[in-house]
Amino acid sequence: MLKTLRFEEPDCPPHFEAMFELEQEAFGLSFPDREAWAHCSPGEKECMIDQCMEIYQKIIERYRWDALAVFWPWSDPDGVVAAKKTFGDDILIGSIVGGSVWSLENIEDWSQFALGLYEHPEHIHKVAEEMTQRAFEKFDRLADAGADFIHVANDVAGNDGPFISPAHFRQFVLPYLQRQVQRIKDDDAIPFVHTDGNIMSLLDDYLSLGAALFQSVDPMARMDIAEVKRRTYGKIALMGNVQCSLLQNGPDEAIRRSARYCLEHASPGGGYIFSSSNTIFPGMPLENYEYMLDVYHEFCTASP
Repeated sequence: MLKTLRFEEPDCPPHFEAMFELEQEAFGLSFPDREAWAHCSPGEKECMIDQCMEIYQKIIERYRWDALAVFWPWSDPDGVVAAKKTFGDDILIGSIVGGSVWSLENIEDWSQFALGLYEHPEHIHKVAEEMTQRAFEKFDRLADAGADFIHVANDVAGNDGPFISPAHFRQFVLPYLQRQVQRIKDDDAIPFVHTDGNIMSLLDDYLSLGAALFQSVDPMARMDIAEVKRRTYGKIALMGNVQCSLLQNGPDEAIRRSARYCLEHASPGGGYIFSSSNTIFPGMPLENYEYMLDVYHEFCTASP
């Protein structure tokens, strides 16, 4: 992982997923209900974290992950502490923080938001600052718990491009995201950033963040990882791009083409982590994810 993030070519590109939610299909086990975390007692929380660690151990053992973003419990330092205790320094351990800037998932009333961009920009900035301060608190606690990396996840684009104009993005989103990436660095953790969608018009803005890694590289939004790698190599590492819709629906040959394209175009020279273009989500056929990994291991075995 560290060699890859430094753009040193490893023997084989590393692999992990931001989330894996096929634990029932793979192991006959289940993560605790996501609603249970908010109201559990300290003792119940400890048992739930142990339940998560058992599943994480099985995931990492079977699928040979090189890192783990502790997604249950979400953005929780106790989960990071438990994962560091479980895995030591064998793999990188991190956490995920979402909702830290204005993004698709943070807008309830689109008419009011659109009006605010023009008539009440001070309110848009005020809310952005509040989100940033909450994110800072989470980053600090996660770093204090020992997180090696923090994955900042905000969907700022759809298939046709950013959710607001590039000019508005640079006014209302980019400065806050830049400060957040710097805060993670100041906390001595490695900053990762995520968005789905087509951000080709924002690619230079994402490079300006100074993050170590950009995750998704969404092929369904026409993000060609060969072109993205050409424009970003040596500046920000990439993770993802194996097309999730193909992992959902197949067929195998299409999964193979997508996986091979990523491996052949993104892995040379380091700076690439092999993964799906989003997560391994509920309802995806487990055999499709495992076939994707078969293609990956064939590539690694054949690499000189």
